[in-house]
Amino acid sequence: MVHPQGDGLRRGQLGNLATYATQIDNKVWIKNSDGNNIYRLDLANNKIESLGSFKDPATGKRIGSYGIHSDSKNNVYLLDFSAGNIGRIDAKTKELTVFVTPTPKSRPRRGRVDAQDRLWFAEYGADGIGMLDPATGRISEWKIPTKWSAPYDAMADSHGVAWTGSMLTDRVARIDTAKGEVTEYPLPRSTNIRRVFVDERTQPSVLWVGNNHGASIIKVEPLD
Repeated sequence: MVHPQGDGLRRGQLGNLATYATQIDNKVWIKNSDGNNIYRLDLANNKIESLGSFKDPATGKRIGSYGIHSDSKNNVYLLDFSAGNIGRIDAKTKELTVFVTPTPKSRPRRGRVDAQDRLWFAEYGADGIGMLDPATGRISEWKIPTKWSAPYDAMADSHGVAWTGSMLTDRVARIDTAKGEVTEYPLPRSTNIRRVFVDERTQPSVLWVGNNHGASIIKVEPLD
């Protein structure tokens, strides 16, 4: 494998990969938490390309990348945990487009890209979740009623129902995005939820989460 030189990859912290559409161009996106540098691994020749770090054209500040997620065209999204930005790097041109969340300093953390190439993400600093529709460039938000929810991750099913979990309140939230209705489920004990996983083999869909404080797995089945 060929490493880029002089940009810190050898001593970096490689925190995330984005492989959802690697079959499109045979490339894997890589995040280096050291300096928020972005790389691409070309599986055809085993070489790593350094794209460096990106800046917000509106502020000149570096775009963070707590989570990275690719779409069906292998464009990659950067979730800027230090602000309220979603950055998208075009897979062909390598140019950055920045989308700003309606709530300032929402601190996007982790999420998923759905089958329509919409990015769903948790707004850790805004007690909610967001959804970026690349067709319109618009970000929609849904708020969790309980303050200081600190949602870490978000995922939606194909029927427009999104789920998230709190790091602080020991609750999970189910959001009917069409109706704007939010249902919160208190869990039986301390959890500190990180990633969320939605199983829609049944309707309504089911949520699976790991209990970070209890060495257990939690399944949430709505009764309605």
